[in-house]
Amino acid sequence: MISAPRTIAEAEAVQDRLRPLVDLVGPGPAEPRTVAGLDVAYAEDGVRLAAAVVVLDTRTLTVVDSAVAVGRVAFDYVPGLFAFRELPTLLDALDRITTIPDVLVCDGHGIAHPRRFGLACHLGVLTGRPAIGVGKTPLVGSWEPPARQRGAWTPLIDGTETVGRVVRTRDGVKPVFVSVGHGMALDNACSLVLTLSPQYRLPETTRQADRLCRAALVAGVVTDRG
Repeated sequence: MISAPRTIAEAEAVQDRLRPLVDLVGPGPAEPRTVAGLDVAYAEDGVRLAAAVVVLDTRTLTVVDSAVAVGRVAFDYVPGLFAFRELPTLLDALDRITTIPDVLVCDGHGIAHPRRFGLACHLGVLTGRPAIGVGKTPLVGSWEPPARQRGAWTPLIDGTETVGRVVRTRDGVKPVFVSVGHGMALDNACSLVLTLSPQYRLPETTRQADRLCRAALVAGVVTDRG
């Protein structure tokens, strides 16, 4: 059951309690058959949101299952605690799919986080599924630009720790920021991101989930569980 913190101190305590449960050792599936993309879109009022889960066949990148849920932000905007705003609605959407994915790909970060417990870690621990984070921009750390060709990467370093990789998914296009969430080695996570990004900068999981949650907000046809 997901905790529902009311204060910053309570939210940080939840992170502190769950962080030791993150699996940073298990390699995860080297060749997952199904992968779920998770994304959230916000309404103009900044209160209502839609969460989408789209499951793809990793070989063909075709959609095999999807679900969307609409809710309301569950926590104030606080840097480092952003996941708490979205988790209840994301978990609602995950409960609606019938295909259990081999890996969760989150539009966000895993251990590349100020408290080493980003959205991908939180979802991975709560669901027990391997999870990775793919961010459009870094949340922490320093990095050198990778070479211009697709597949090039450089380490994302925060202090003395390597917390992820900066990966070029298209020649000469801005990189993405990949980090481990739970139960998936960084090598496998980066390989998967490249598999999911044959044509665009962002993985197809993120693109499909983004499209679905935005459409749900526009249509307004999903039951509001908030």
